[in-house]
Amino acid sequence: MFSALGSVLHARRRASLLLAVLAAVLAALFGGTLESKLTNGLSDYDDPGGQNVVARRIIQQATGVDAQQGYAILVRTDAPIDPKAPLPAPVAAAVGLLRARPEVKHVVDYASAANPALVSTDSRSTVVLGSVVPMREQATVDAEKALQKAIAASPELRGRAWLGGATPGHVQVARVSNEDLAKAESLALPFILVLLFLVFRGVVAALVPVAGALVTLLLALAGLRLATMFMSVSTGALNLAFALGLGLAVDFGLLIVSRYREELAAHGPGAEAVRRTVASAGRTVFFSSMTVAAALASITVFPQPYVRSMGLAGVITVVSAALFALLGLPALLAVLGRRVNALAPRRRQSDTTARDAAGHRWHRIASGVMRRPVVVAVAATAVLLVVAAPVVGLKFTGADASTLPAATSAGKVSRALDRDFAKPPADPLQIVLDTPADGPDLAAYAGRIGQVRGVESVGAPFRLDGRHWEVDALLHGAPLGAQAKSAAAAVQDISAPVPARYTGTTADFLAQRHSIGAKVPLAAAVLAVVTLLLLFAFSGSVVLPFKALLMNTLSTGAALGFLVWVFQQGNLGFTTQNGIETTTPVLVFALAFGLSTDYNVFLLGRIKEGRQAGLDDRRAVAEGLARTGPIVTSAAALFCLAVGALALSRLVFVQELGLGTAFAVLIDATLVRALLVPSLMALLGGANWWAPGPLRRLHTRLRLDRMEPPEPAPAAGGTIPGADERQQRAVVSPT
Repeated sequence: MFSALGSVLHARRRASLLLAVLAAVLAALFGGTLESKLTNGLSDYDDPGGQNVVARRIIQQATGVDAQQGYAILVRTDAPIDPKAPLPAPVAAAVGLLRARPEVKHVVDYASAANPALVSTDSRSTVVLGSVVPMREQATVDAEKALQKAIAASPELRGRAWLGGATPGHVQVARVSNEDLAKAESLALPFILVLLFLVFRGVVAALVPVAGALVTLLLALAGLRLATMFMSVSTGALNLAFALGLGLAVDFGLLIVSRYREELAAHGPGAEAVRRTVASAGRTVFFSSMTVAAALASITVFPQPYVRSMGLAGVITVVSAALFALLGLPALLAVLGRRVNALAPRRRQSDTTARDAAGHRWHRIASGVMRRPVVVAVAATAVLLVVAAPVVGLKFTGADASTLPAATSAGKVSRALDRDFAKPPADPLQIVLDTPADGPDLAAYAGRIGQVRGVESVGAPFRLDGRHWEVDALLHGAPLGAQAKSAAAAVQDISAPVPARYTGTTADFLAQRHSIGAKVPLAAAVLAVVTLLLLFAFSGSVVLPFKALLMNTLSTGAALGFLVWVFQQGNLGFTTQNGIETTTPVLVFALAFGLSTDYNVFLLGRIKEGRQAGLDDRRAVAEGLARTGPIVTSAAALFCLAVGALALSRLVFVQELGLGTAFAVLIDATLVRALLVPSLMALLGGANWWAPGPLRRLHTRLRLDRMEPPEPAPAAGGTIPGADERQQRAVVSPT
């Protein structure tokens, strides 16, 4: 199939290339409006079928207020605030500004609420709160912009008032995320270009993967724009699409272009070089992309729109990268021919010494490892387990306005409330009770809640509507602090006299954590089964897929342990966090698992070619690592630059995603691929390729074992019969 595809693409190379360009242009036009269609509210982290969502909907229908939205204007006054005196002019201006907004339902200040806690400890600051009706995503963006403009235009508020709260916080998270993404990728791209030039030793060859990255990103944006017509797509999907698209396009481009240059040297420009490239490297890219897509597709089983968006974005991006690598890139190489080596230093166009030396180094590493496979396998596993050890203490936290940088108005307000106010505005645990009437049972239930450790106070039960009552409980500490989470969990353990549902920031976080935990087994099962099937289809073995699962689990576990060590324990210069954002481990695990399988497929493809050429198992492993070692190392370095650039974000949960994925790729391309894989391959020997007879026959019947017949394998220290001098230099000696 892949051989035929290569022949067709060469025969129709100009038409294929023109279609690729046309597809990119159409994708750019259609996907250009994506950013305005993305969502970024707290509801993105909710399970739509969760009881906390039902509780919040009941409250919203009864009061007309969206509890997940709202404004908080922090006002700084020149003179100390006297709670008994009339409102100072800046405070009165802030109250008037919110009351004039059509979406604002209620406005609360320290005087109207008779609440001195809304005044700072130094009496120079106060916060004015505004509850709002439900708003669509674009409406929140427009409202935030209008309020910021109004504050800047007001003589009483300019320079002394700052807009915060949930609604501006959501808007500013999306804005900061997009700004940081553009900055990070612009900083990473020059380094990627330089590294590509060093790897390919030529300008044209280096620019080919960059062209693939551009087309991949345009196709991915168009795919996400199409998805917004049927479902909510979170703004985080844009971060993942850019980082993953750039990384995978460069990875696939590196593999295809490197193989094409080998075939070009052996067979010259023409149909044969393209055909053999697609039949070998193209087949590898196909299975590699399917394994990465499968890993990311597994997280779409989670009901949270944010997680599902990330999974969908990953699948769309992987498919986009694979489509260009399999259809557009071979056509481009067919058109370029020998010109793929153009604009390179003349000495480097013919010098293969560096390439041979790199291959020999990897060959020596593999041979050395396989001489002591037990020692190396135990040592490598021990290192991975040590790195993964901190994951035992993994804690979870949520994302809120406190994650914003202080330079944003919402971030400034959040920090000021925590720092300058004795009791920041309450975010109560809201308990919705299904009962049409009041009674002594409700009062007694409220009393039991008040006795829970960590509950500061409990309000009297009040009627929401004809079928529901509500009880509000104030919790000690920050809503996402350990004390509040423990208290909320204890309250939920109390037996209620009637069916009860819980909402509020703390309850919503607990519901999210429970929902994600409940779906982890299903996601893991989907990931394992699909990965096993794809690796069996690629290799024809049932042993190699299970071994890959084990190695991937070790490397991804190490990545999660590294995240805990860096962010939760506050190392490498990062501020200590209360925990890792709840969705991050799921996303990092899926990404790391898929990418680990990706590099495993690269290596297994070459090892299988060596065995088909007549090499014994150990020589095939050494030859495979020699051939892929330089490519995988370069691909990993380039991918780490693309994805690791997210660590430059000012948002902690984006930093976690970027740094965790980059570390997983780094450790997999070095420790796992250089030490663990060859040692385990040596220990198992021919058993690596074992499969039961029925499965082996099925694999053959489905033509899944068909690969392009490789060149005859060289004898130890020998040459390939009939090969010219240039071909001999391209062969890495197995000795």
